[in-house]
Amino acid sequence: MKNTIIAPSVLAADFANLQRDIELVNNSAADWFHIDIMDGVFVPNISFGMPVLEAIQRHAKKPLDVHLMIVQPERYVETFKKLGAEIITIHYEACPHLHRNLQQIKDLGCKAGVALNPHTPVNVLEDILHDIDMVLIMSVNPGFGGQKFINHTYEKVRKLRAMATEKGLNTIIEIDGGVSTSNAQALVEAGANALVAGSFVFGSANPTQTIQDLKNICETSL
Repeated sequence: MKNTIIAPSVLAADFANLQRDIELVNNSAADWFHIDIMDGVFVPNISFGMPVLEAIQRHAKKPLDVHLMIVQPERYVETFKKLGAEIITIHYEACPHLHRNLQQIKDLGCKAGVALNPHTPVNVLEDILHDIDMVLIMSVNPGFGGQKFINHTYEKVRKLRAMATEKGLNTIIEIDGGVSTSNAQALVEAGANALVAGSFVFGSANPTQTIQDLKNICETSL
């Protein structure tokens, strides 16, 4: 993948003006919408579920990258597919039958992603990496936006990219948490090729320009 994917996180959008912010992303340099689904069980927070995703899907003109921070994701992936998800990411820590879960997602016609919490080493994916389209490395503890970036993320990205390259895989490596213009270049140089940005985008004075700035930095890093 030559270009870095920029995926603004809708969790940080203004929910009183959700359609406005969806249109903003539609008309920006962003590539995907990142959708965080939290159940209050796997992570200590509840975000939103099917009705909100359905509302987003009605207006979104770019792929929906759905990140399930929930227990037993197999119960819901078919529903999320019906609501427009093109990429569905599940957590390694929530899936004792990860291979089965990934096949379920792929059988629905979606790209299958696996997320790793900050404490989880990338080598747990070595025997299943060939079945994964995207690995999402959490660079903050999942559950809340606006957290400080964990610097050890760079080393995890380098290790994962080396593992994928050794296996001849073009795995998408996505980073979620604390992404900004100050660390985007270093993440891309380490091997990441998809960046999620939430509060950094929607909390800025000019979200459209902030998305473009992230895109520009990533393009100069290739």
